[in-house]
Amino acid sequence: MRQASAGSPTSPGRLKGKRILITRAAQQAGSLAEQLRALGATVVEIPSIEIRPPRSYEPLDQAIANISRYDWLVLTSVNGVQALLERVGHAGLAPDHLAQVKIAAIGPATRKVLESRGLTVAIMPRQYIAESVVEAMRDQVKGKKVVLVRARVARDVIPEELRNAGAHVDVVEAYETVVPQASRERLRDLLSRPGQRPHAITFTSSSTVRNFLELLGAENKHLVTGVMLASIGPVTSKTLRELGLGVHIEAAEYTIPGLVAALAENL
Repeated sequence: MRQASAGSPTSPGRLKGKRILITRAAQQAGSLAEQLRALGATVVEIPSIEIRPPRSYEPLDQAIANISRYDWLVLTSVNGVQALLERVGHAGLAPDHLAQVKIAAIGPATRKVLESRGLTVAIMPRQYIAESVVEAMRDQVKGKKVVLVRARVARDVIPEELRNAGAHVDVVEAYETVVPQASRERLRDLLSRPGQRPHAITFTSSSTVRNFLELLGAENKHLVTGVMLASIGPVTSKTLRELGLGVHIEAAEYTIPGLVAALAENL
């Protein structure tokens, strides 16, 4: 596996002639696509994940109404922040309603959205993964009430480990992710045509990996032979390996700019 060094230099034209497939959700792909195109890459967007509202907003709305009862609010994605702030507005409240609690954000993109709405982030770990969130919070949560706002399906590292550290943790669903069936034929067609096949495929979460394989079909794994599979970080890489897809490129910094830098350095 090739891993870029943090802050790898990039320059216009670095990815000229390279075709890169993005599997992010359509509403999230813009930044990654823009940065890759700025380096000269030809970008193909076929989402392997679709973001939808939760089955019910009632648990999220209740958490917002009762936010003062919590000591900590933990946010692990931009999607979670956006869904949360939308419901805050829906309740006729201003974003600073959330300033009653300390906020932990998993990474810079999540923090940026929060800060753009005037909110202060008390904790952001040095590595942008669930395990690092736990390590950063472990000594501050004993006897505290924590609300974790996240996707319907996600790893349980944060709630389980914070409970082990003595916290009372409520997990609230803000959105859910599903497999976009419309991508199935497009994906198989792209990978089956020699002149169109990408040089690299990007994966930005474990969900994008699992859904990609579901869309592709386990019997069609051979279609990615010779294509570089690029991961945003170790959790996503672990999922790729567990599903037998392998990892050729991994970002040193677990962010979109980090992934772009890894691609620029290794493609």
